[in-house]
Amino acid sequence: MRAVAVLLSVLMLATPLAGCLGSEEVVEVPETEVGTDGIWVHDGRGLPLDLEPFESTYFVNDVGELGPEPSIGVTSSGCIFFIALEKVMRSCDNGQTWDNSAEGEVTQAPSTSDPWGWVDPVTDRIFNVQMVGLATTWIGWSDDDGETWLGNPHDSGPVPLNDHIKLATGPWTDAGYGALGGVNPTYETAVYFCYNKLAGIFCYTSFDGGATFALGGQAFGLVTTNGGLHGAISAAPDGTVYVPPRVATPTLVISKDNGLNWEEKTMGTDVGTPNPRKNSEMAADADSNGFHVWTGADQGVYMSRSFDSGGSWEQTSLRISPVDIVSSVFPQIIAGDPGRIAVTYLGSEDGALLNTSDIDGSPWNGNAHYAPGNATYHLYVTFSLNALDENPVFQTIRITEDPVQKGSICLNSGDCRDIGGSNRNLLDFNDIVIDQEGRIFIAYTDGCTGECTTMENPMAENSRDRLGTMAYLATGPSLLADVGDLTPLVEGNASD
Repeated sequence: MRAVAVLLSVLMLATPLAGCLGSEEVVEVPETEVGTDGIWVHDGRGLPLDLEPFESTYFVNDVGELGPEPSIGVTSSGCIFFIALEKVMRSCDNGQTWDNSAEGEVTQAPSTSDPWGWVDPVTDRIFNVQMVGLATTWIGWSDDDGETWLGNPHDSGPVPLNDHIKLATGPWTDAGYGALGGVNPTYETAVYFCYNKLAGIFCYTSFDGGATFALGGQAFGLVTTNGGLHGAISAAPDGTVYVPPRVATPTLVISKDNGLNWEEKTMGTDVGTPNPRKNSEMAADADSNGFHVWTGADQGVYMSRSFDSGGSWEQTSLRISPVDIVSSVFPQIIAGDPGRIAVTYLGSEDGALLNTSDIDGSPWNGNAHYAPGNATYHLYVTFSLNALDENPVFQTIRITEDPVQKGSICLNSGDCRDIGGSNRNLLDFNDIVIDQEGRIFIAYTDGCTGECTTMENPMAENSRDRLGTMAYLATGPSLLADVGDLTPLVEGNASD
């Protein structure tokens, strides 16, 4: 992807469906305009529908830092926070410029191997989570848009500790730890912190806004395949908490009592998962309806829905990516008002490469881990404004003009390839959130930058960068119904 701000004039959904100032070095990014023909309106099988789409625009630029495994959040003031390795990158001018809000502050961990960021949508507290070594995580936070920071180490116990540290917040429930007596929260929301060890998933709940995590431990009896690797934590408005483990059968680990007890729910046996695989992801809408997404065995993006806040799940999966996308990885989902969802992922439309020689010389089946060197991956967004309907309509758009990655994307850290540089350059996941207007913000890692973007036929060895990049919806439908169509955040960054 070019290191520029990109204005995309694209089409989205079917019409029948209803600041702060940084003091650090600033990265300025010029703008340009491009077009895209990657537009699909389709049903829950990925098949095309004869429906007229409507217009929207996206704003895209890089944050000026390496950013594999990025996370993103937006405060009510409009400041955007992008975790790029150990740095907290901040933009308070709608992504036009970025500075390092945490440089030299107490949250700057001495080293990191798995960073994570989160913005509490209720309190605006910004969390910067950094793993230090094998047994300690540094959890820092800011309550003033990143101007000042506090932080404490969290002892994660004896090794072996893997990684995948995650943090999120959610509502307190009457059935939680407080019901046991003697535990009184001093922070408005519950703060959840999970990580994986070889023994499984370990989750803790903080009562003081993330300063300490005294209660919690192993989510007893849960699946331990892949040593408890898991996706992002998410919480529904009714307080239900979800953690998606990385397992062969799509599964969610669910708590109804602020992490005191956990149970498993499975789904997706009709479509399965690939091998190797990455995390599935979960989101709940304003009525606490659940939406769980993952890459299926046929490499499409699939979804299961819950209409009773995680109590039961559809066992007939919906394909929410169009059939033209033959390979997908890193699906991330966010939800707003009931039935209004957005899913982002990396995907390839290179159907002509299927059954040709993959990275190992076998017929390629679409698994990104084995993609041939000339496979092209872009960033996509799939929207639905009626995802609760019996037959929901989906709109998918290709956001990027030049590739995010050429060639394979390593999905198993013990089986990565060195083809002009490691194909694990993108690491494990991307991220998507919404702001208070229901505007989506996406954090992703761009592997094809610089000369790779202008070459006539770039190959895998030309696509090994790890540039942190953000995309957000400039104009188009909000995920909050009352907002309607969004207007540009930056003057002149939208066109018809």
